[in-house]
Amino acid sequence: MTQSHPGISKAVIPAAGLGTRFLPATKATPKEMLPVVDKPAIQYVVEEAVTAGLSDVLMVTGRNKRPLEDHFDRNYELESALGRKGDAERLARVQESSDLATMHYVRQGDPKGLGHAVLCAAPHVGDQPFAVLLGDDLIDPRDPLLSRMIEIQGQYGGSVIALMEVDPAQIHLYGSAAVEPTAEGDVVRITGLVEKPDPADAPSNYAIIGRYVLDPAVFDILRKTEPGRGGEIQLTDALQHLAETYESAADTAGKAGGPVHGVVFKGRRYDTGDRGDYLRAIVRLACEREDLGPEFRTWLRSYVTEEM
Repeated sequence: MTQSHPGISKAVIPAAGLGTRFLPATKATPKEMLPVVDKPAIQYVVEEAVTAGLSDVLMVTGRNKRPLEDHFDRNYELESALGRKGDAERLARVQESSDLATMHYVRQGDPKGLGHAVLCAAPHVGDQPFAVLLGDDLIDPRDPLLSRMIEIQGQYGGSVIALMEVDPAQIHLYGSAAVEPTAEGDVVRITGLVEKPDPADAPSNYAIIGRYVLDPAVFDILRKTEPGRGGEIQLTDALQHLAETYESAADTAGKAGGPVHGVVFKGRRYDTGDRGDYLRAIVRLACEREDLGPEFRTWLRSYVTEEM
């Protein structure tokens, strides 16, 4: 019988990428630190993990990523200066990031792909299921995707990945999943995965988006996974191995790792890894802010009407 693991508490956030799509802005600044309105993108991701009950966060970083650590650390000089000015509002906002979660860091070293980055988390995670959140995907807090995924992992065991239907012409930008329905409308069982397929070869238009809840058995598979697409160790390939291992929902006897399920997400997602989507995310989130939204929406309407 597949074992489920209640009480998932650890989140892994791979953040070692070079951010080449945002050069020259990312020449000296990690892409995860680019602001989305007035918070860096990475803070939204950590907040999502904490909201889902994951208070232990491991960030997998690389060279030139020290600002990530600094952001989630205390800044006593700045805090002291704000305190002397009596600026309680800004002081609270500065302290918010350092009080969010218990933060840990490990360097990936060699940029060998997402699968390798996840494998770097093995000593910290141990033998319990854990979540992986990619920093390029921001999920609106009003649409609690990660909590639902943790719920499904507790119900079925194994691993759970987030899926979203996309235009078939765009599936080559994502991993694609072959799926079978379950009794729950937003949950599918995954029978196969392909990393960035040609549209003609894609098993479906269900795209993998950047949220995973993984059984620790994935580590042993990743240690044996050869470099795949792009010469990198792909997490998709390891999950494909698990999906193939469990040919049916009842096929669990003597097999470690459990099946792979998908939660089909239909909520609000912002892709900050693409320049155009990054700009759209800023506009959308700014429009919805109580402190910025009314004035900004008025200006935006005027701009679109008069200038466009």
